[in-house]
Amino acid sequence: MMRLGEKYKKEVVPALVKELNLRNRMAVPRIEKVVVNTGFGRMISGKTSNDQKSITAAIAQDLALITGQKPVITKARKSISGFKIRKGMPVGAAVTLRGKRMYDFLERLIHITLPRSRDFAGLKPDSLDKKGNLTFSIKEHISFPEILPEKTKRIFSLEITVVTSTEKKEKSLALLKAMGFPMKPSKDINN
Repeated sequence: MMRLGEKYKKEVVPALVKELNLRNRMAVPRIEKVVVNTGFGRMISGKTSNDQKSITAAIAQDLALITGQKPVITKARKSISGFKIRKGMPVGAAVTLRGKRMYDFLERLIHITLPRSRDFAGLKPDSLDKKGNLTFSIKEHISFPEILPEKTKRIFSLEITVVTSTEKKEKSLALLKAMGFPMKPSKDINN
């Protein structure tokens, strides 16, 4: 089986040159980066300092296992008393993947994780924004094969953003379908 990076160079680029009527191979859209993030402010609000540190460490460790890269911990910019959040408290974690790690992550996501997700029927084309970036969420991080469900104390959701080099939804959708993303059939993506 061909790796995703090789597949892009050998199969996707020539196919998209024909499909999109492009004159130059360099004009073919590509995936620039993948951002994986999670918010856990609700889990740590109202907890003691030691509990907050242990929850943050556990989530960061799971995210590092999933992506193969250490996450950046995001902190609250201001205090919100209604949510029991203080300024400077850790409330999320994010990882930006590029290059080989990005392709390895996408390969596992497309072929293993999404099919394992509960009630998964395909990604909606509505998930594409105006610039052609795909954003979707996975409700349970335990659908990744690196995470052992029996050892996990807390289940959290992930938001994944696939950033493409194109500015048009149609080109981005063609790229994602050619790369193997399980997209639902679309009625009209220009809305």
